[in-house]
Amino acid sequence: MRAYLVRRLAQSLLVLLGVSFVVFFILHLTGDPALVLLPPDATAQDIQEFREKMGFNDPFLVQYGRFLRGALRGDFGRSVRHDEPAFDLVAERLPATLELAGAALLIALALAIPAGIVSAVRRNSLVDYVSTVVALLGQSMPTFWLGIMLILVFSVRLSLLPSSGRGTLEHLVLPAITLGLFTTARITRLTRSGMLEVLNQDYIRTARAKGMADPPVVWKHALKNAAIPIVTIVGIELGTLLGGSVITETIFAWPGVGRLSVQAIYNRDYPVVQAAVFLLSTTFVVVNLVVDVLYTYLDPRIRLR
Repeated sequence: MRAYLVRRLAQSLLVLLGVSFVVFFILHLTGDPALVLLPPDATAQDIQEFREKMGFNDPFLVQYGRFLRGALRGDFGRSVRHDEPAFDLVAERLPATLELAGAALLIALALAIPAGIVSAVRRNSLVDYVSTVVALLGQSMPTFWLGIMLILVFSVRLSLLPSSGRGTLEHLVLPAITLGLFTTARITRLTRSGMLEVLNQDYIRTARAKGMADPPVVWKHALKNAAIPIVTIVGIELGTLLGGSVITETIFAWPGVGRLSVQAIYNRDYPVVQAAVFLLSTTFVVVNLVVDVLYTYLDPRIRLR
């Protein structure tokens, strides 16, 4: 078990190194931030002095090495827009993103897993058809359209829920539903297909032939053996929710990392973008590492591979 964890941890560190290099390289293809941050009447000398001060004139590998050394210490530099430590800016927004992603995932799991199980157990029934159609609709609706429709109905027409901001539980409802419904559709479909595959196995038929009631067969035997693909998609979806909530945070003015990252990209605020991507990537890698550990609990044979 220890060797397996060490191997997975080493792979995770390599992934983070690759992500940091790709992000750093792509950001430096977007243009000169000095032209954006300095006023239009800045002289060529002002631009040159600003580049020297920020280190933009150094070779790419020198800048990347400086970034890695700082990242290992938790120092991603200062925001060129806000003149504050970039990591502190991102860390301030991270709880809001975690709150939104966690709420969206809870909504998705609460709806998707029971719906997928019922659809598989009652295959080709009305419940199965309705669940399949709802799942397809959930995957087909664009997030920005769904968010706007929810605001129009529940905030503008009915005046039941706030349309923007963060504070109370009421502020969380609409963005969490918007972000969670797309995830609900995918988890529902995967749960259904995994349960259908397991329910056709010989040991399930044997358990039923021995007179075991359906609930223990479904929850104790079938669901546990179908859990590996479900755990996989849940881990992937959590990472997607953390990094892909940009549209939802923008629509609902949710003060999260995604919204901050978009603003930093527009401003070409390299330190903030790098800190945000690195922190979200680390969170995503940690989530996948936890998923891998759960694999070894669900199927001990995995740790031997």
